[in-house]
Amino acid sequence: MTVFKLLLTMLAASAIVVGNTSAATPDPTITQSGQAQWSWPLSPKPSVLRTFDPPDKPWLSGHRGVDLGPTPDGATVTAPSDGVVTFVGVVVDRPVLTIDHGNSLKSSFEPVASELKSGDAVRKGQFIGTLEPGHCSSATCLHWGVRRGEDYVNPLGFVSDIRPSVLLPLK
Repeated sequence: MTVFKLLLTMLAASAIVVGNTSAATPDPTITQSGQAQWSWPLSPKPSVLRTFDPPDKPWLSGHRGVDLGPTPDGATVTAPSDGVVTFVGVVVDRPVLTIDHGNSLKSSFEPVASELKSGDAVRKGQFIGTLEPGHCSSATCLHWGVRRGEDYVNPLGFVSDIRPSVLLPLK
C-alpha cells in the first residue's frame, strides 16, 4: 500500500508541474530579475482604487483596466513604455489616448487631455497628457487599460510582478 501511495503522490506532483508550465513561461514584460519593464503612468506610484475585473464574456460588464489615484486635476500622465499613439479623441464624453506598444500590446488612458496626435512616437516616461476629472465619482483618477490583441489584460502585471506564488513540497 505504501508503494502505491508513493507512486500516486509522484504522479500527482508531476501532473502539477506539467500543468503549471504555462505559469513558468516568462512574461515578455518582466525581466529575468523579476523587475517590470514598464513604468507607472502616474508619479509617484499611485494607489489602486479599483482593480482589474474582466468579464466572463466580452459583451458582459466588468472592469477592463485599473483605476489609479486619487490625483489632482491636471496631474501629469506619462507613457508606461515606448510606442506609437494610435488614438486621441473623445469616447462617451471622456478624452481617451491609446498607445500601441508593439507585440500586439495597446494601452489606453482616460480621461486624459493630450496635444499628441495619431502617429506620434512616445518614449517610456514621456509626458503624454493631463488627467481630467470625470472617471471616478469620488476623486480624480486615471483609468488605465491594456489589451493583448483583442483580450484585456491586467495592467498591474506590466509594472509589478503579480505572478502567483507556487509552493512546492519540501520532500
